[in-house]
Amino acid sequence: MEKVEVKELLDAGVHFGHLTRKWNPNMAPYIYMERNGIHIINLYKTAAKIDETCAALAKIAASGKKILFVATKKQAKDIVAEKAGAVNQPYITERWPGGMLTNFVTIRKAVKKMASIDRMKKDGTFNSLSKKERLQVNRQRAKLEKNLGSISDMTRLPGALFVVDIMREHIAIKEAQKLNIPIFAMVDTNSDPREVDYLIPSNDDASKSIDKILSIVASAVEDGLNERKAERAEKEGKAQKNEAAPVKAEAKKEAKPAAKKAEKAPVAAQEEE
Repeated sequence: MEKVEVKELLDAGVHFGHLTRKWNPNMAPYIYMERNGIHIINLYKTAAKIDETCAALAKIAASGKKILFVATKKQAKDIVAEKAGAVNQPYITERWPGGMLTNFVTIRKAVKKMASIDRMKKDGTFNSLSKKERLQVNRQRAKLEKNLGSISDMTRLPGALFVVDIMREHIAIKEAQKLNIPIFAMVDTNSDPREVDYLIPSNDDASKSIDKILSIVASAVEDGLNERKAERAEKEGKAQKNEAAPVKAEAKKEAKPAAKKAEKAPVAAQEEE
């Protein structure tokens, strides 16, 4: 995981909150001061919360569960797609599909529909359709890809949600709360931190700030995934040793009589002489 440096957070503008008149009083513990009508976030508290958040995310990733990243605001879309994609995690950067979590079975059906269209194209069924039908199927495939393409590998509910701007993604937050899915989020001074389980007090509007926080978070997720790989490799190694052990034991048993025979042979030869 990347080490959190307060100076780097400062350079990325993570400390800039919202206008003082738009603040949420529950964010008071994370506010350092007010400057020119804007709240300034206490970056030492942000750094501490980043460490806490990253440790929890690494643990979830190591357990094999997916972390769903959610950010539909313009300045966060590309960053989230890049960072989440790099660590092979699902993400939503277009409109949040209602019931994405609470009605996951229906969402999975839509994803399967996308896969069936791909199969049609491979096995030649697609070419047997009329020109109009092919056009409709292609449009449907493009729409599904845009909205759900990034979650096509998510076969079960995620182990956690990471959200950029909890006010904008309030529907996703509500669905996760209903299903008791842990919520991690970048929380600005205008939001209610009680809505999430793990918060990172930070500027959720500036792309530099979002990029910095997500780089650290993605690094923690990668650490968790590497830990899982190492554990798997260790288990496989042990399993192979255990499989090899009975074979070795049997070989030893077979070798013992042969060794005894070899010892007896010179003695028998002397007796004959």
